[in-house]
Amino acid sequence: MKPVREILYKVNINKVIGDTSTLIKNIVFDSRKVKSKDLYVAINGVKVDGHNYIDSAIKKGAICIVCESIPNKTQDGVLYVEVESSRSALGIISSNYFSVPSSKLKLIGITGTNGKTTIATLLYNLYKNSGLSTGLISTVVNYINEKEIESSQTTPDSLTINNLLNEMVDEGVKYCFMEVSSHGIEQKRISGLEFAGGIFSNLTHDHLDYHTSFEQYRDVKKDFFDSLSANAFCLINKDDKNGMYMTQNTSSKVFTYGLKTYADYKTKILESSLEGMLLKINENEFWTNLSGKFNAYNILAVFSTASILGMPYNETLKMISMLKSIKGRFEYLKLNDITAIIDYAHTPDALKNIINSINDIKKNKESLITIIGCGGDRDKSKRALMGDIASSLSSKVIFTSDNPRNESPESIIKDMISGVKPVNSVKTISISNRKEAIKTACQLAQSNDIILIAGKGHETYQEINDKKYLFDDYKVVKECLTKMN
Repeated sequence: MKPVREILYKVNINKVIGDTSTLIKNIVFDSRKVKSKDLYVAINGVKVDGHNYIDSAIKKGAICIVCESIPNKTQDGVLYVEVESSRSALGIISSNYFSVPSSKLKLIGITGTNGKTTIATLLYNLYKNSGLSTGLISTVVNYINEKEIESSQTTPDSLTINNLLNEMVDEGVKYCFMEVSSHGIEQKRISGLEFAGGIFSNLTHDHLDYHTSFEQYRDVKKDFFDSLSANAFCLINKDDKNGMYMTQNTSSKVFTYGLKTYADYKTKILESSLEGMLLKINENEFWTNLSGKFNAYNILAVFSTASILGMPYNETLKMISMLKSIKGRFEYLKLNDITAIIDYAHTPDALKNIINSINDIKKNKESLITIIGCGGDRDKSKRALMGDIASSLSSKVIFTSDNPRNESPESIIKDMISGVKPVNSVKTISISNRKEAIKTACQLAQSNDIILIAGKGHETYQEINDKKYLFDDYKVVKECLTKMN
């Protein structure tokens, strides 16, 4: 148990009613999970306001309430702490409760529209394979060394993050690589964390259903770099037009990487195929098993980070050359002379990047059949763009269902088709059933053709009307191609 006064350090407090020496067992922000002697943080969420459940939390045993507005009627024996922001307070309180675990290891945050998962996972694998005790907090999965922990959000809530980091410290973890989403930044899930460094991959059209404008989305990302201390570093993709904008108000030491412009770390693609690339970094040539220009950026970000953190140059290149692609990111298989590529590309820019990468690699005679959908209950403005990109850059396109959620798959497909230019309409087919779409692509494919299944990547389910149904793009296409034998 800990006294509340110890865990309130650095919290922006407006008012206190009660005794701050009160000892609490745990921190809870879901009133349903409150137990005796817990501290309850009332958060105004997207759907519910935790302030409406303060009385319920007290009845269940909460002895301390952290909130943005103290109730008119208070109860004896209960400590009330009014704060500027409950979300921010939750992060700081959680960090203090676990004795600031982020300060006891090197925590590196990766943010940007595309590349977060790949960069974070590759860094985790690089350090783990080098024999270093390493952690990962990502969209796909969390790791404490070899121990796998299920992941449900790109950036978990601050209580979960600090609990994970505390476990990592207990297990001797020295480095942790963490995806930092715009939602996580805006919702203060990273408040109270001490980052040793931050990486910016790129910024493109995404999450505008949540952030309402590109400028707001950009500025939320910038907030992360603004918060870095003078002891931290930030690594910026200088080729991205928003890259240097991120550094305007940072106190951290700035490093840059890129393929096109002058930067601290540069690489050049010498050869490229589906099996990998020959890259040149600072006059040193090496092979990577990852393909595509976008992966050249990811590899360079990994190399640059390792270099900044002090990993020996030659060891870094050696370990990078041994890294494999991660699930759902340019993951491919070849059966019956047909290549299928599964990729998470779910934004216009990501889709354009992966199609262009495939077109750069493949020979002119080969056809590219792209299967693509868009998520329901998400930014509708990108659907027409996705339809235009897919139909303009592919030989054939099959529009299908992604995660329709509470929308009609047919209406989502219609939105995508609206972006298709008349000259490209002859190349498009609409099949709302995703399995049938993949099956059709396999039937249409000729020897040496390439099938790109985009949008879902590592996901092994479809979200339909608030339910998740098992669905794995990789397994489905493998089954279809196998049956063609």
